[in-house]
Amino acid sequence: MAKHSDWQAERIRARRMRESQNLFSRLPATYAASRTQGQRFLQHAGGLSIVEWRVLWNLTEAGPMSIRDMAEIQRTDHSLLSRALPEMRRKGFVTMERDPEDGRQMIVAIAPAGRAAYDFAAPIMQKRRDALRGAFSAEELATFVALLDRFEDFLRIPVEDLLGKEMAE
Repeated sequence: MAKHSDWQAERIRARRMRESQNLFSRLPATYAASRTQGQRFLQHAGGLSIVEWRVLWNLTEAGPMSIRDMAEIQRTDHSLLSRALPEMRRKGFVTMERDPEDGRQMIVAIAPAGRAAYDFAAPIMQKRRDALRGAFSAEELATFVALLDRFEDFLRIPVEDLLGKEMAE
């Protein structure tokens, strides 16, 4: 007869195995690990936050843009950027001006201090991207991104469509 602790250990092991295949539970942990790793890299790169890094990177790569465009590129919430940008402006990393064509929009541009912070951080963050390319082939990364796109599309399907008519009513 199996001991209670053996039975409990087996039950927990089986549950762990099932959960390891559950995308809905894996993604938050993966996201948290990615952010933690990114923050550690950025500590070596002048102490920028992830939001600051991404803003500076986008502005360096694409030039001035609206907060809305930046949020779309980063696949993040507009309000997250709207809260972070005033502090970035205070630090001298960015400038913000009303869009002359649409006064409701703010156009964000990189400032000299932001360019200096980016230039210092960029080689360190490049090492992270290089390490990722060392762990996965270009084909694997392309497949992974395509699968993420499909998963994101799935997550945007209205719940009512997934529940079916009988559950929605």
